Amino acid sequence: MMPILQTALTFAPWVHPATRKLPGVVPVTLADWLEIDSAYVGQMGLRRQLLAERAAEVYALDPVASAAADELYALVLPLLPGLGFALEGDTALCPDGQRVALDPGVPLMTLGRLLQEDLLILQSDPFGSGHSEHVLTGGVLCFPSGWRLTEKFRRPMMRIHAPIEIYTSELGKRVQRLMDGVQPGRGLMRGTASHSDAFLADPRSEYDYVHGTARSQFIRVERQCLIRLPQTRAVVFSIHTQIVRPEALSDEQAEALARFPIRVAD
Repeated sequence: MMPILQTALTFAPWVHPATRKLPGVVPVTLADWLEIDSAYVGQMGLRRQLLAERAAEVYALDPVASAAADELYALVLPLLPGLGFALEGDTALCPDGQRVALDPGVPLMTLGRLLQEDLLILQSDPFGSGHSEHVLTGGVLCFPSGWRLTEKFRRPMMRIHAPIEIYTSELGKRVQRLMDGVQPGRGLMRGTASHSDAFLADPRSEYDYVHGTARSQFIRVERQCLIRLPQTRAVVFSIHTQIVRPEALSDEQAEALARFPIRVAD
């Protein structure tokens, strides 16, 4: 399979001091939340194929998250025209020329056929256990970087991040405070960057998560956003993945990367 690559990075977290170090969180508005970039055609072709052929691996929705999925669908639909979509009755003409049915009966699945972003729903104490930690209760995850939706579904945040050494209990508390504090209409955004040998869809089991080395041929960036849904109060975690060859970096991005190298396992 040929790699699906962007011709340029729209966001490089190592460039700006605010996004360079953990947790690297900056504000984001709904107007700046979702993106259409140069790899839309290739990414959406693969995404729609995965949703059609391997839905059990890339899509999950617990009944407790149904209302949140409906609310997310209603939130995103009015944003589509500003992203280059034409809404025509019960279909959307997408930026790649493909027409997608707008089916509110399967809201997350429909959004997965429209948007480049992976979308995950996180809810505080959804099963009434008395713990406030957010739990992953639904999502479309077609482009994971070394993890699987099936292994994380219905798990709380600390358990989700158990294989990640730097995700300590103290960092987990900081992340939980961020999630508790995000407000409707005022989202949060951060980015991750890694050297990568893998292609866009890289599902792997827990503890098998080494992305690559400084000699890897690709740079993978994830633009991650937290958006609060005002009615259900669920938090949407979106991931927009971009993969480029180093020569696709702008001069500013390349110069900053030389001064602030991406951390690698070796």
